[in-house]
Amino acid sequence: MSLTFDDLLLRARALVPGGRRALLGIAGSPGAGKTTLAEHLVRELNGSGEPWVAHVPMDGFHLADVELDRLGRRDRKGAPDTFDAAGYAALLRRLREETDGEEIVYAPGFERVLEQPLAGAIAVPPTARLVVTEGNYLLLETGAWARVRPQLDEVWFCAMDEEERVNRLVSRHERFGKSHAEAVAWVMRTDQRNADLVATTRERADLVVRQSALPAPLG
Repeated sequence: MSLTFDDLLLRARALVPGGRRALLGIAGSPGAGKTTLAEHLVRELNGSGEPWVAHVPMDGFHLADVELDRLGRRDRKGAPDTFDAAGYAALLRRLREETDGEEIVYAPGFERVLEQPLAGAIAVPPTARLVVTEGNYLLLETGAWARVRPQLDEVWFCAMDEEERVNRLVSRHERFGKSHAEAVAWVMRTDQRNADLVATTRERADLVVRQSALPAPLG
């Protein structure tokens, strides 16, 4: 029997017994629906009451373009070595450990139009019992990325139809300023190389979420 989105809501709720804080990771290739799933989970779980679920994307740990230029990696932006993986793992550890007291934990966000990280853009209050984080490389076992998985209670892998994933990714790049030709070239050259790498990590996930359980993007 195929999982539904309602099944995913129940599974996410079950990660937080006794009021402790849990961290749920959502992995998958670029354009596979990770952010959409995370946003829907957070919205539905929080409902209309006091928010108890926070969303902390991995994308806030993109290196800034000025640093990518210095390193000579600007043309492969989005590859594993264009992120601050150690910083991301450290934040997840802090979110797991700092659950008492009244301090807010601030996380960086990512501005899609500027394609730049924004420091301190996301506030995680001490009342957050579930933190949903999503990104391509949560299950990668090389370098500092290997420190990420131990901080997460579960990791789900979004498995979207490949043609649909590519089409969505091209549309996203166009929406944020690339021409159609530029978007296709970037997806086929840079994004696809990253997607192939991410696909090799699928077997390490606790759950594979197929396209039938993925909600439509929030409008």
